Amino acid sequence: MVVGIDLDGQKDVLGMWIGEHESAKFWLGVLTEIKARGVQDVHVFSTDNLKGFSEAIAASFANSDIQKCIVHQIRNSLKYVSYKDFKAVTASLKPIYKAPTEEAAHLELDRFEQEWGKKYPLCVRTWRDNWDELATFYRYPVEMRRIMYTTNIIKGYHRQLRKVTKGKSIFPSDEALTKMLYLATMEVTRKWTMRIANWGQILGQLAIYFGDRIMPYLP
Repeated sequence: MVVGIDLDGQKDVLGMWIGEHESAKFWLGVLTEIKARGVQDVHVFSTDNLKGFSEAIAASFANSDIQKCIVHQIRNSLKYVSYKDFKAVTASLKPIYKAPTEEAAHLELDRFEQEWGKKYPLCVRTWRDNWDELATFYRYPVEMRRIMYTTNIIKGYHRQLRKVTKGKSIFPSDEALTKMLYLATMEVTRKWTMRIANWGQILGQLAIYFGDRIMPYLP
C-alpha cells in the first residue's frame, strides 16, 4: 500500500499492489504506475526499509528525499541484541533520534557505539550503514519530522484493514483479497476529512525548503 499527503494536507491511498517478492523491479513498477496516473513530484518518501525501494525511488523520483522509518530501524537493530539488554539498548538509542540536529545525533551514535559497540557490533553497523536515509528528517523543521520519521500514518491504515481481514484464514484468490481491501479502504478514507495537524505551518516551511518545486502548485 502507498499512502500520500497532498499539498492541501489531506491523506489519501494512492494504491495497493500484491506481489510475491518486494524488489527494486516490483517497486519500480509501482512508482511508474503512480507517475502515469498523475503524480508529478514526491518531496519525501517514508519507507519501512523495504528491499529495493530506495533504488526504485532514485530511478523514478530522483529529486525526492528518502526517510527510513526509525521504529523499524530500532526493531531491526535489536535483532542482534540479547533480550536481557533490550531495555538498556533501546534507552541508549533514544538520544540519537531525539537529537535536535544531525550533528548532535551523530555524536549520540558515537556514544552508543562506545557503550555497546564491542558487545553488539552488528547493531551499531545497521545504524551506520543506513544513516544517510535515517538522518533525512533532521534537515526538516520539527513539525514535519513528526509525520516523516516513522510510518505511523500507514500503520494506522493497516490496522483498519486488519479489522476486516482477521476473520479470514484464507482467500480463494488475490483478486478476492484485493476486493475486500478496496472496500475497506473506501470506508477508511471516507473518514479522512481532517488535514494533517499544523499543516499551514508545515506548508509554509515546505514552500521555503523546496522553492520552485512547490510554489507553482500552491493556490
